[in-house]
Amino acid sequence: MELPGTLLISGKEVASMLTIEACITAVEAAFRLHAEGRALPPKVMGIHTEGGGFHIKAGILDLSRSWFVAKINANFPANPAQRGLPTIQGIIAVMDGTDGRLLALIDSIEITIIRTGAATAVAAKYLALNNAATVTICGCGNQGRISLKALMAVRRIKNVYAFDIDEKQAQQFSKDFSESFKIIPVSAGQLSGALKDSQMVITCTPSKQPFIRAGDIMPGTFIAAVGADSEEKQELFPDLLSTSKIVADLAVQSAGFGELHHAISGGLITKDGIHAELGEIIAGKKPGRESNDEIIVFDSTGTALQDIAAAAIVYEKASAGAPGIKFNF
Repeated sequence: MELPGTLLISGKEVASMLTIEACITAVEAAFRLHAEGRALPPKVMGIHTEGGGFHIKAGILDLSRSWFVAKINANFPANPAQRGLPTIQGIIAVMDGTDGRLLALIDSIEITIIRTGAATAVAAKYLALNNAATVTICGCGNQGRISLKALMAVRRIKNVYAFDIDEKQAQQFSKDFSESFKIIPVSAGQLSGALKDSQMVITCTPSKQPFIRAGDIMPGTFIAAVGADSEEKQELFPDLLSTSKIVADLAVQSAGFGELHHAISGGLITKDGIHAELGEIIAGKKPGRESNDEIIVFDSTGTALQDIAAAAIVYEKASAGAPGIKFNF
């Protein structure tokens, strides 16, 4: 019997097949399924090394078929400046959850960036003020770019503040989006003023030192904290967590290595302080925003559920004739 073969899909091919709009819809559905008890809890393992680290995220989800996905990612923040390499590198293995066949090996960079931006958009859809129109993007690399594009799908954005520790990066970000928005690049000394003028804040930096204080954030602000995807990373001061409504992608991950982890370690809050997981709000099990004055933090640590949702789209398009190389081991 001839084996059906495995698809090998590059990052460039992923970018051509996975739109942010389709990914937002798929990620929202995956979070809902988890909250409704129709998905096994995804798993994560991390290993740290000098200058970076590795993590493995894996999960299984029934969509058009039973999908098992395992992603191995390396994260080395100094790579772009020191080595000319991407910060994130890795591979996603897509397998049939019914018979174990290896369906595809997919470059992980584009999927990780797009599915992370999609989660930010889903959270903003349920948690940001309906009339939110001004956003501060902290971190103007690839993740900041896709985050802004994702927000465009759920809110009518008029003004954008762009902050990056590399001011040239913020300037380039501003030029690239200048035809769509009023973009204002800001320095570290101007960041507090930008935050106070924003109804939405997206943080997607590799920072290991918090730089956003509770006093910088106005009532009604929605914050998507994306950068803290390991124990040593941190963007928000813990007192901001203790005075805000916290929504996690997965509670166990947020408590283990998200922004919430630092607030717990500092004794300011416990895991019970999480208001809800995002899927619970999507599924209607818990309320989202309950007043116009609430400050809501979405602690986005990244889940295998998002990887499955995105990888399934890519695989189905590639197997239907889109780009990709087929081979047998």
